[in-house]
Amino acid sequence: MPIKRITFALLFLTGCCFWITPGLAQQPIKGRLRMADSTFIQIVKTIDGSSNVGSIIQIDSVNILLQTSVTAMTIPIVKITEIKEIPAESIKNGEYWFSNPNATRLFFGPTAQMLKKGQGYFSDTYIFFPQVVFGLTDNITLGGGISLFPGGGGNQIIYLMPKVGMPVSEKFHLAGGALIIKLPDLDQEASTVGVLYGAGTYGGPDRSFTAGLGYGFAGDEMADRPMVMVGGEHRLSRRVSFVTENWLFPGLDQPLVSAGFRFFGEGLAVDLALANVLGEDMVTPGIPFIDFVYNF
Repeated sequence: MPIKRITFALLFLTGCCFWITPGLAQQPIKGRLRMADSTFIQIVKTIDGSSNVGSIIQIDSVNILLQTSVTAMTIPIVKITEIKEIPAESIKNGEYWFSNPNATRLFFGPTAQMLKKGQGYFSDTYIFFPQVVFGLTDNITLGGGISLFPGGGGNQIIYLMPKVGMPVSEKFHLAGGALIIKLPDLDQEASTVGVLYGAGTYGGPDRSFTAGLGYGFAGDEMADRPMVMVGGEHRLSRRVSFVTENWLFPGLDQPLVSAGFRFFGEGLAVDLALANVLGEDMVTPGIPFIDFVYNF
């Protein structure tokens, strides 16, 4: 497939994701209003851009009465643009701990946790490797991207990332997928390489441990032995998590290890880490890793 057609397809996918997501959210607000109970808290967003966290204690034909930690406030229904319900345990020490915006990945490797239907994100690693990932269903996601190297379309790398997963229990998830990479034409011959993988994650969005196996392939040749990945994430505060991701490759005695921090807001995350090889080839202090994720 010509590079221009692939680029257009990826841009079309991105546009569709941004078009579909608001459509899913713009359901009639009035029909979604309900009184809160002890199991959940509500976030009410209004047309002026403000967000108020509390519990709806009264609803009439025109207004709602929202009880916050400070006061009870009256909000006209016509000014509400979005209402979201979150578990009551998301409020810690009087603050709303928004969900981890990048729980489906460590740094490079995937966790077994999945996006929900209609959720998606745009991410960029080292500036040159953007990608878009979208939840087609609660159990299927599709992602893809194209590199941004100087030199025109013939020098670019194209990558696709299908993933299928499911929860086995409340705290244990399984997933499998692929990273399929089409390399630039070399000597008039294109090459396809990648990894087929499976992963298991124990925990939740804020604290989790992930282990996975992946078989590399090049063309129609598959590796005899798998690469192994182990890693995890631990949320340290409302806006910071510690993340580690470590790989052992077949035929290599020195594992690749990485550790760093994830800084995030409600819909945006930035990862800053150092990666290194344990052993004689170790680089001091390590190879920097940086990427960011924007949820939509």
